[in-house]
Amino acid sequence: MNRSIRLVVTLAVALLSASYLAAQRGGGGRPAGAGAGAGMGHSSAGMDHSTGMSNHDSGAAHQSPTTRLENNSHLNTSLTNALTKSGVTLPSGGLQSACSGFKNLGQCVAALHVSNNLKIDFDCLKSDMTGQAPTGTGCPSGTGSSKMSMGKAITTLQPNAHAKAETKKANKQADEDLKDAESSS
Repeated sequence: MNRSIRLVVTLAVALLSASYLAAQRGGGGRPAGAGAGAGMGHSSAGMDHSTGMSNHDSGAAHQSPTTRLENNSHLNTSLTNALTKSGVTLPSGGLQSACSGFKNLGQCVAALHVSNNLKIDFDCLKSDMTGQAPTGTGCPSGTGSSKMSMGKAITTLQPNAHAKAETKKANKQADEDLKDAESSS
């Protein structure tokens, strides 16, 4: 009987550990590439296939990006350094201010990369992605009037850009930055 109890406890711990690891990876138990966005050209590692955005903050999904950065100053510093190293210039107010209003930290970092890669005004891109009115006056009329995907925001702000490829590129860059920043925090 004692041996049976140990076996059941061991199996329960293994099952819970596997579930926790799958949730941390954002896989939800699905193999890489199997999901709503699998055929859309998105990287599967660290991605939320429903939004096409990085989900490295799945362990802190209940926290806004701003709260997450406030609660982990080392992550804030590491990520700021990684972005600066990539040539991304943060808006005034730093990373916490830039990420306010975004769904998750990965979405914010990807938007910063798109802004840098395509030379799109970050405030305009952020406004279109979050559905919030822009803070600057240099945005096209209607910016921020509705919440839209990164691809749609890219198409709206720079119609000649290949939105799908640029979204994929920015998400990959964001995944790398977040991975590096989280491993050092």
